[in-house]
Amino acid sequence: MTPTVLVTGGAGFIGSAVVRRLVAGGTRVVTLDKLTYSGSRSSLREVEGNPLHRFVEGDIADQALVGRLLREEQVTGLMHLAAESHVDRSIDGPGVFIETNVLGTYRLLQAALDYWRSLEGEAKTAFRFHHISTDEVFGDLPFDDSLFTEETPYQPSSPYSASKAASDHLVRAWGHTYGLSVVLSNCSNNYGPYHFPEKLIPLVILNALEEKPLPVYGKGENVRDWLFVEDHAAALETILRRGTVGESYNVGGRAERTNLQVVEAICDALDARRPRVNGGSRRDLITFVTDRPGHDRRYAIDTSKIGRELGWSPSVDFETGLARTVDWYLDNQWWWGPLRSAYAGERLGKA
Repeated sequence: MTPTVLVTGGAGFIGSAVVRRLVAGGTRVVTLDKLTYSGSRSSLREVEGNPLHRFVEGDIADQALVGRLLREEQVTGLMHLAAESHVDRSIDGPGVFIETNVLGTYRLLQAALDYWRSLEGEAKTAFRFHHISTDEVFGDLPFDDSLFTEETPYQPSSPYSASKAASDHLVRAWGHTYGLSVVLSNCSNNYGPYHFPEKLIPLVILNALEEKPLPVYGKGENVRDWLFVEDHAAALETILRRGTVGESYNVGGRAERTNLQVVEAICDALDARRPRVNGGSRRDLITFVTDRPGHDRRYAIDTSKIGRELGWSPSVDFETGLARTVDWYLDNQWWWGPLRSAYAGERLGKA
């Protein structure tokens, strides 16, 4: 059977990176995306017209649609990336996060279970439901040497992370109770091309280019582990192909930085590439603002398991990845310009 992967949320940031990678490697891909504010078909321009790719606009909560696609395309693997993902938006409006991330995942699982039960022999054995989640489900880490492992207890802090934790539990339950062939992964903060400009790195790049204030929550001391999105896409393909059914894998970039360090690095990269008219540093644009409610101090991923069992490790260090990201935004206003006109970076999540 020719491998065909259904990617939900494939017009989003991480999803589109996965789609581009799979198609480039010769895998047939069906992208299912609702095209909410953060999804854009322009992120899939590289695969437009490719016979290995089919785009379907639709909702993961439409169980009949998902079931039809699974059967029509004889899908061999489902990669579930569709989700509401911005913590600040979840603070302002948690309802849509519950509807998409929890109820949507439930409907998707039901459709996948019905399809999987209809398969026989090798096709049934080969099918995988890969659920992609976040390290935020684990909660907060202190400023020490501790790391999130696959055994870290769940302790989500925001409506977003709580909704993702719930979806993780549903996927595990469908595997344990019904026997569905599931595999899970939890990743650290992604960055790279095609990132909607509400998240820290693209927001700071575009604000800095437009000489706008660069908002930093609190004192900028919160720490995140940064993972280049193309490295993540490679990890996700590896997990889909070779991950053990029922297991979860943590995916991180081994690149802890404070938020302030990230913002300063962006300022320095832009100053080197496109100096300000006044000759000053873009660091002068940094503006400390009231912290996000319930802001976790630190996230950091232990990637030992995926390295040991599947042979994956990040290949792009933070300095290289950030340089590539800055260059991409400088060269691709065609992509971010229309999005920027719809969302100019206004503060969300003040609660």
